[in-house]
Amino acid sequence: MLRAENLSMRYFRKTGQANHFYAVKDVSLALRPGEVALLTGRSGSGKTTLLHMLSGLLKPTEGRVMLEDTDLYALPDADLSRLRNMRLGVIPQGRSAVDTLTVLENVLLPRQLRGEKGDVDEAFRWLAALGIADLVNARPAELSGGELRRMAIARALAGDPEVILADEPTGDLDDENTAAVLSLLRRSATEDGKTVLLVTHDSEALPYGSRVYRMESGALSEQA
Repeated sequence: MLRAENLSMRYFRKTGQANHFYAVKDVSLALRPGEVALLTGRSGSGKTTLLHMLSGLLKPTEGRVMLEDTDLYALPDADLSRLRNMRLGVIPQGRSAVDTLTVLENVLLPRQLRGEKGDVDEAFRWLAALGIADLVNARPAELSGGELRRMAIARALAGDPEVILADEPTGDLDDENTAAVLSLLRRSATEDGKTVLLVTHDSEALPYGSRVYRMESGALSEQA
């Protein structure tokens, strides 16, 4: 289980009436294995900031993030990096490919960073499930935005993480590939027992969620 406990992210500024503002304010939630939690809300509401804190990429100004009994931000940097690589699969909104590597090499990278050889057959399985197995030898510069997004999803899944944190994973995809990605993430939870958090603006994602949260001005609420 991944938990946020009274999590806040406060930024300071030099101008305006207040000398700080909260991008995320006093958020608590528990993400459970076997569930897909959807996080919705307008742009600028704090969704990506919350995801970055949950994924060990952005230290909160208040509160803590717990993966089972481990406090992520109490770990030394090297241990936190190792935990992220082995237990958390992050699908970022922006471009994250290593340009000098092929698609296959990008997908194998998380396991290789652990000192493992990497399972080529498993990588092919994820790439095939996402419809890009024919691009294994292509470089990122040769891919479309949607293909890059699907490669990032395959890379996260091939690392066999316990928790998958996806930021707008269907943003560059057509309807057919959107359905394929959402189905794959749902099966990762229900069949493989993964914990999945999906940040999305896409109304098509709603039927795939176990629970739906909404962020407004940094505050989180669970939707009925």
